[in-house]
Amino acid sequence: MIDAALIQQCADPGLKPAIVETFIAKAGSPDPLAVTVRSGTRVVLVPRPGTADEAIALVRQHVGKAVVRVGVTQYPAGVGVTEVSELKPDLVDACANIRMGTKLFAKVYRIVTKWYGNAVDEAFDDAIDAWQTGSFEGRAIFSEPDPGDVKVAVPATEKGPATDPTAPEATGQAKPEAGDPNKAGIRIDLSGIGGRSPPKD
Repeated sequence: MIDAALIQQCADPGLKPAIVETFIAKAGSPDPLAVTVRSGTRVVLVPRPGTADEAIALVRQHVGKAVVRVGVTQYPAGVGVTEVSELKPDLVDACANIRMGTKLFAKVYRIVTKWYGNAVDEAFDDAIDAWQTGSFEGRAIFSEPDPGDVKVAVPATEKGPATDPTAPEATGQAKPEAGDPNKAGIRIDLSGIGGRSPPKD
């Protein structure tokens, strides 16, 4: 689990901390030195680096020949660089990796949300998929232009329970006083739907 203070300090300010936490949980790694190498659909087994230098050496060895992901956000090594020598140890620094990764993911999320036309929960899952595969709707997502100011949704799992649209808070009605059955809202037992028996007391 990545420290919340690190997310607050290092993540792209365009993403809410809840989005960043969910993004890292779904697509990232708790290990800043994590290096994942894929060739097509096959994962290439590589030794786990013990130091930042070893991690960067491993990245440089495979980038350009395979898809290499690195660090906390599993950042796509090689994006935006033309020479292997341009790959810096920043890639395996937790804060720098979160900064770079969340900035790039924010762009991906905006592209996907714009494609949907508005901020919907499905856009987040598709953005995670696009991050992991590097493509969306047949396009190389990381090289696509940033659509700019697009409002994105916070993943549903991070919003807490959804507000019931018929609840007093949602309709503007006053809450019934506790203990007064005449002021209680209408309650309907739906447990029989689908053939299930209502629970016994």
